[in-house]
Amino acid sequence: MSDSKFSKIYEKQRAIIETRINSVFSGLQPTSLYEPAAYISQSGGKRIRSLLVQLSAKAVGGKFNDVYNASVAIELFHNFTLVHDDIMDNADKRRNLVTIHKKYDINTAILSGDGLTALAYQYLLKDCKSKNIDVVADFTQAMIEVCEGQSYDKDLENSTVFSLEDYLLMIHKKTAVLLETACKIGAKLGGGSKKQINALAEYAKNIGLAFQIQDDMLDLLGDENEIGKKVGGDLLEGKKTYLIIKAIEIAKGKNQQILQKFVKNKGITEDEIPEFINMFRKLGVFETTESEIIKYSQKAEESLKNIPESDAKAMLQWLIHQLIKRKN
Repeated sequence: MSDSKFSKIYEKQRAIIETRINSVFSGLQPTSLYEPAAYISQSGGKRIRSLLVQLSAKAVGGKFNDVYNASVAIELFHNFTLVHDDIMDNADKRRNLVTIHKKYDINTAILSGDGLTALAYQYLLKDCKSKNIDVVADFTQAMIEVCEGQSYDKDLENSTVFSLEDYLLMIHKKTAVLLETACKIGAKLGGGSKKQINALAEYAKNIGLAFQIQDDMLDLLGDENEIGKKVGGDLLEGKKTYLIIKAIEIAKGKNQQILQKFVKNKGITEDEIPEFINMFRKLGVFETTESEIIKYSQKAEESLKNIPESDAKAMLQWLIHQLIKRKN
């Protein structure tokens, strides 16, 4: 299939999921709970996680129709993580919209996030038969690990001693695990073998790592209107991103002093962002980061060797390249 054909399939499935997500909140009361939950859930997004559920099911011989509720569940779960992440980061914007805790208040945001979690389970169970109890176990384990990842993220922000291994553990749990879970539950509900399930999970783990490392780079090189948040926000918040850690590894002299000041002060001021971007350019950090993204993308592609040839597999391969080329 051509790129245009895959794009059409993606947009079609995305539209289906959007419609189903909109219907989740139809008629639910009280509005004080469900209006904010709908606000974040209906605010767009790539819907990559739901697509991974569908393509994984299809790649092992299942059907899209078998996993639409599970696809909605993974998106509701993802939005729960965004709500709580924004509260912890005190973020002002998400997807170019005011965050829930800013639009409403923190208590409303916390409760809405909790409600999204419960709704996610409700929809997951609609696609689970008695033989699929392990799908619920996977979903639950993902929820545990995402919370662990968020905690590791906060630990990393507050730490003065850290390594690339600490960062990779954090992004695996905070970002990649949910993508892994999307592929796992899609493959299991689609009737995949253990080898196929593991292959798809490994694929998702690697695109998750590539995705987050690229997200770190887009935070500095992206357009604010496209990424939906302030450029350099990670630096302002003192986040230990891949770029910061690599810069600390190789910087010397004045640059090392500037980076250690960043660590000590837990961030920088807005007018210092251009200085950091220029430093990263001179140190070759952007090129190193790009190489790392490509490395994990190639690992993702290699992971698909145990998946039989099909349009679904080809689309999973196409998706890797789409994520690399993205601007938001």
